[in-house]
Amino acid sequence: MTTLSEPRADGTSEETRLAVMLAIVDFPMLSAALRGVIEQEPDMRVVGEAVDRETIVAEAGAARPDVLVLECESLGGYGCGTYDAIDAIRIACPDIKIIALDCRCAAEQFSVALKAGANGFLTREAQDSDVVGAVRSVVAGHTYVSPAIVTRMVDTYVRRSPDAALDDPYEALSERERQILLLAAMGHTNRDIARSLSLSEQTVHNNRANVMEKLGLHDRVELLRYTVRRGLLNPSTL
Repeated sequence: MTTLSEPRADGTSEETRLAVMLAIVDFPMLSAALRGVIEQEPDMRVVGEAVDRETIVAEAGAARPDVLVLECESLGGYGCGTYDAIDAIRIACPDIKIIALDCRCAAEQFSVALKAGANGFLTREAQDSDVVGAVRSVVAGHTYVSPAIVTRMVDTYVRRSPDAALDDPYEALSERERQILLLAAMGHTNRDIARSLSLSEQTVHNNRANVMEKLGLHDRVELLRYTVRRGLLNPSTL
């Protein structure tokens, strides 16, 4: 593992900055790109980069980062090692927040990663703001999911329900409102959602209020129950 702890010119204390470890084994250039994004933030630092899957757990235990960005393993004939890797890190370092990064099979990896205990999930198409937003979100105790994944979830549900009743209030929601519905149910704040979807907080607030009114809901608990009952979210992945 490469350990990185160079002092910053802005004088920010090492102890107060969020410590991020990268475990991007198969694509070193991607790891370098993520490091550049994170190190640009005055309150974040990269404390290590794992280069071998077999030593990730030990290196995470030694570095003790606040957040570990873990590249998912490709699905193969003998299954996927992503679940085992996240589960092992969870057992050894329960306080570390884990953000899983997809490996071009996001539809399958998303479910695997969250069931294993990951706190967030990023696609490779994530923008710089998505990466930073994911780190801040999981540290704050929220579950972060790339907007691209939320869009896929919405699209999949629509395709599965082409004959839904016309008077169903869910059918009256716009695609943007459906995205906000899922992110809000997962515990994202208006600020988190605004950052993820590149919207203003006021726009998110207005859309969220519209969603609650259209569905006849009053708080996040009712919102979460609605999404689970509707089949939009699986409680085992939250």
